[in-house]
Amino acid sequence: MKEDRQLLVLTHLSQLLTAITGFGGLIVPLVIWFTKKDENYQIDEQGKKIINFQLSLIVNFIICIPLILLFGLGLLGFIVLGVVSVLYPIINAIKANNGENPTYPFSYNFIN
Repeated sequence: MKEDRQLLVLTHLSQLLTAITGFGGLIVPLVIWFTKKDENYQIDEQGKKIINFQLSLIVNFIICIPLILLFGLGLLGFIVLGVVSVLYPIINAIKANNGENPTYPFSYNFIN
């Protein structure tokens, strides 16, 4: 197994496709992780974190929908999740490029 920091950075930044195009933020990292997980140990480890983060964002956005009726808390949740979904891929791409271990908030473990 080898280390490829450029591919790690690309995998983290590919999550931003959802913010740019409206879709792809889960699909592209999933394809990269699925095809390269056996070749690169860091892609396997960080790819799982990325997939878990993207699935967690979807679940959390769905949870926010009924919360809109409860004093508008859902709108606040949408704003917080929107900011987190843009900032953390950028922060973690920088961490991956520096060889540090990235972390994602609000993330559930769907894939171990």
